[in-house]
Amino acid sequence: MKPYIYGKRSGIHIIDIRETLRGLLRARKFIAQAVTNGEDVLFVGTKRQAREVIQEEARRCNMHFVSERWLGGTLTNFRTIRSRLQRLEELEALVASPQWEAGYSKKMKAALARELKKIRRNLDGIRKMNRLPGVVVVVDLRKEHNAVQEARLLGIPTVALLDTDSSPDQASIPIPGNDDSMRSIALVMRLMADAVAEGLRSRPERPERSESAEGPDYGAPPARRRQPRRVGAGRVSVGETAAPRNGSATAELPVAPPAPSDEARPVPDGAPLSGEGELP
Repeated sequence: MKPYIYGKRSGIHIIDIRETLRGLLRARKFIAQAVTNGEDVLFVGTKRQAREVIQEEARRCNMHFVSERWLGGTLTNFRTIRSRLQRLEELEALVASPQWEAGYSKKMKAALARELKKIRRNLDGIRKMNRLPGVVVVVDLRKEHNAVQEARLLGIPTVALLDTDSSPDQASIPIPGNDDSMRSIALVMRLMADAVAEGLRSRPERPERSESAEGPDYGAPPARRRQPRRVGAGRVSVGETAAPRNGSATAELPVAPPAPSDEARPVPDGAPLSGEGELP
């Protein structure tokens, strides 16, 4: 952090406010551009000074947040996290149903209520996150090192408010500042939320696309080619063309009608044609 320190007084490092301003400008521009391109932002701050601020600013800009506890694998094991969110919806539906009052004992209701409270406390901020975020905003790089490590493994850029006891190399865009002061955290997070709101206003109108835990949905499979009507097994009917198999580029071969014969023999229904009507 030496390039970001202005001086030292009474054993306390003084951060250069010009470096803080540069970090804020870079972070705001980067976040606004990412949101404009359709990415989501995840706010992470589990320390007491940052919890309420993170929740308030993330909800104001309609983004995701983690303010209680970072569960290991929230990003790297996203499929399991989505399954826990499904469990949360099941418990909420169960509590709201008429079966809750008469169908469960007091012990079972207490156990389910504890489970619901625990899942809601840890995952309520990311219950609408159907895909991985495009940017992770972190308060206190040292405390949220697990979140930063998972983001780096997945190649997700991070914006971090960090003090002089952290390493700026761990963040994509470091913002040097006081990460223990509620006023400092509130100021920085308000500016980040404003950048998200600006990106949302600049986002072009696009048709809604379905997202899943595994990744984006690239659309429905191509329509299958209609196969020619067949008479019997493995034979093409008279007057039709043989379609190429597996989408190959082989040209379609016309099938010649059978040569007239001297004797007109009746052909039973459903019997396969033979002779000239068969493909080579």
